[in-house]
Amino acid sequence: MISAIGPLRRPWRTGIALALLLPALATLGGCTELFGNPPGGSTAQVGSPVDKPTGQDAEDAVIGQREHPRIIATYGGIYSDRPAEIMLAHIVGRLLTAAGQPNTQYTITVLDTADVNAFALPGGYIYVTRGILALANDTSEIAAVVAHEIAHVVLHHARARSNKQRTDQLVDRVMTGVLGAPSDTAQQQSRLSMAAFSQQQELEADRKGIEIASAAGYDPFAASRFLAAMGRFSKFSSGDAAQVDDFLSSHPSTPDRIEKATAIAQSMPAGGEQDRAGYMQAIDGLSFGASPQQGTIVGQRYIQPALKFTFTVPDGYKLQNAQGAVVGIAGDSEAVRFDSAEVPQSLSLTDYLKSGWIAGLDPNSVDEATVNGMDTASGSARTDQWSFRVSVARFQGEVVRFIFAAKADSARFQKGAAATLASFRPTTAADLGQIRKVSVKVITARAGDTTASLALRMASMSRGIDLFYVLNNLLPGDPVKAGQQYKIITVG
Repeated sequence: MISAIGPLRRPWRTGIALALLLPALATLGGCTELFGNPPGGSTAQVGSPVDKPTGQDAEDAVIGQREHPRIIATYGGIYSDRPAEIMLAHIVGRLLTAAGQPNTQYTITVLDTADVNAFALPGGYIYVTRGILALANDTSEIAAVVAHEIAHVVLHHARARSNKQRTDQLVDRVMTGVLGAPSDTAQQQSRLSMAAFSQQQELEADRKGIEIASAAGYDPFAASRFLAAMGRFSKFSSGDAAQVDDFLSSHPSTPDRIEKATAIAQSMPAGGEQDRAGYMQAIDGLSFGASPQQGTIVGQRYIQPALKFTFTVPDGYKLQNAQGAVVGIAGDSEAVRFDSAEVPQSLSLTDYLKSGWIAGLDPNSVDEATVNGMDTASGSARTDQWSFRVSVARFQGEVVRFIFAAKADSARFQKGAAATLASFRPTTAADLGQIRKVSVKVITARAGDTTASLALRMASMSRGIDLFYVLNNLLPGDPVKAGQQYKIITVG
């Protein structure tokens, strides 16, 4: 079955936390963007600066220009969708006028990721993901998102955050120099301080953003409505797991934000544009879930159509696209990560395995082999809590890596890791034929339709009926309006 839900970039809710597990291998440096799209598509620039920026504004512009390509690479490239770009440019133009910045240039980019996210950089760079476009249900909700990000820029939050991060990094470097490694207590205090700082920023941007959106003529209640939708989507995507990392969250709790956003909206002029029909027209056909260019997961298999390779993991593993990697877990006792690294051609794979990036490696365990015409090397490692099987292979001039981890070593675990390496090969036409396009389709309700009858159109997908309710911000039994448009997800 093709996974319809893309990565949410949240910590794992299992006994294995990959974000913590893999650093036990020491430093996984030298990663390349093997899985992301090459930057393509386009960005929309709205407004035009009257004067060349000077002082801090000039510094902000330099930061934005420097980080912009990195953001694009990190989030899988730019998503090209002309109707959505036109809609966003129109929204931003109205919001800039309302914010008193009609002569300031903003660059707005749609990122090719299923993440439900939006953020801003210094210098007027605003990003929305196609995941957030798929979740919204009218123009005012996206206007609320973009207004929130414009508020961050207007309030110079990105600049303040950069200054705070530089201070924290300096403290970390000092602690490293004194103790040989950052203090756990110092790191925790730094993270907590950063989280509290960000929470205040978010609340300030909520207020300013709602004021801007309302002044631009949009529904001021769209912010609280969309925050509720994001909360529902988060619960759906995480299986309603406990939010064990709430104290490190960069945002206030969703109920608190919704309550405050509603109170702010109540102080705004009544009314405001929603434009559901125009929004639905703009997102009809939008790609949904993980981008095929970043690889498709079909059951236990991962298929990379752009680079034309595939591999299969053992039964019991659940694969997921992650940032610059493919990761999977099996219960709470095993995990796997697949990624790539820059390794000089002059360095043998055996020497690379022994070069120090794997903690606890047994050098006597390393051996070389030829698998499906590719040079490979494999070895085992052991730390206090984990056993590892690590394999590397040269493919198309790059080195790809399989990193398996288990709480308990066993013949079955070693056999599964070896079988996964053996399954790594170039794709065939039959492999590529298994990839299906997953996209948003806008449908119009007819007389006699109900939420249940519309939701059944997604019954063939895993948790499709629940997803229908979340994407349309509906509850079972809610009335359906004949002639109104709703979203379903199609695979074809």
